[in-house]
This record gives sequence, structure tokens and C-alpha cells, in this order.
Amino acid sequence: MNRLFAVSDIHGCFTTFHELIVKVLDLKRTDQLILLGDYIDRGERSKEVIDFIIDLTGKGFNIVTLRGNHEQMLLDAYYDQEELSLWFLNSGETTLMSFGINDIREIGKRYLDFFSGTVFYHRIRDYLFVHAGFNDLLKDPFSDNYHMIWECRPSYSGHFFNGKTIIHGHRPKHPDYVRELIMEQSQVIPIDTGCVYGPESGYGYLSALELNSKELISLPLL
Repeated sequence: MNRLFAVSDIHGCFTTFHELIVKVLDLKRTDQLILLGDYIDRGERSKEVIDFIIDLTGKGFNIVTLRGNHEQMLLDAYYDQEELSLWFLNSGETTLMSFGINDIREIGKRYLDFFSGTVFYHRIRDYLFVHAGFNDLLKDPFSDNYHMIWECRPSYSGHFFNGKTIIHGHRPKHPDYVRELIMEQSQVIPIDTGCVYGPESGYGYLSALELNSKELISLPLL
């Protein structure tokens, strides 16, 4: 069976991400990789993370790129300079430094196209992938983009979510806690294990969840 991986919240941790994808997972073109957003900010090598994802896609790897709140803040700042302060409060300046630019409007079309092309959620079989969560109080919970990148919830009700497992990032958890939720067959599985914050934070791992085997593969920050 072809493997199905989900990874979230890389946050500029290029070395760890590259090691996880190339050496630990040994990603194949027959696999599918769902990236749940927050590729940038906080860590120092955001540009290299994006270049690597674009390069893999160009080589025929099957990758779906979701949008996180950090990609949204970048796009908001690009189109409205008044949004810069919020992005900078959330470590946007580290991304500018990574790209070697002083103004987000100097970012190349290759990268603007990448960020603009990210999607808010993705559905495969009985899995829903999202950066944060859904607003299940709405008639159409998939219409609330804000909720999908900012708001996590521990459970969901309504017919849209019956029989579904929600895989998300956004809020870091320790890998052991995530594995407990997987064993319990929880409706909601958070897979952000806080790589960028390092081991002193109590997190400090980049994790990939393989959905067919239900295995969580975690690599400490390199």
C-alpha cells in the first residue's frame, strides 16, 4: 500500500525537515505527503524549506500544501502594509532575513505563487487535514477560513465530521501525547510537536504521521 504522511509546523527548521523526508521517511513518488502549513517564521531557514517543497513537487512527488496562519500573515502583509506589525510580532522578520530581503513585496513570483496556492483543508478517505480546526457551528464549516488557520478544537459534531478523523497542527504537543491519542482512536489528532522550540521547551520534535500504519515518526530538532 502506498504510504500517506502528514507533517505540520516546520517553521524554518530546514535541516530537520530535510532529514525527516529524505533519510528517515525515504519519501517515494508513490507516497503522498500532506503538509499542514506553518512552513515559515521562527526558524532561520524558511526559504530553504519552501525551495525544498517546490523542488520535490517539481520532481513529481505527490505533495499537498495547506495554509497555516503564518503563511496567511505573510500574504496579508504583502497585500496590506498595515498587516506587517502582526506578522512581525509572530517572527515574520526571520523569514525576510531568510529570503535576504527587507520588504515582503520584494519576494519573488515563485514564492508568492507558492504561498497563494496553499489550500485551507484537504480530504482523503475518512481524514480531514487542516492547519488548526473547523467551525462546526456553521452550516458549511469549510467556509470559515479564519477558523481553519487559527482555532483548534478537541472534538467536532455535525454530519460533516461523523466518522472522520481530523489531523491538524498549530498547537504543539509532545509526541508521547499524540501517540496516546492515536492509540485511543481519537477523533482529533494534533501532530505539531514543536520542533522549532527545541528540547528545552518540552517539545522540540518534527513529526510525520503515517496514516495507514498509524505510526508517528518523530525526529528531534537538528
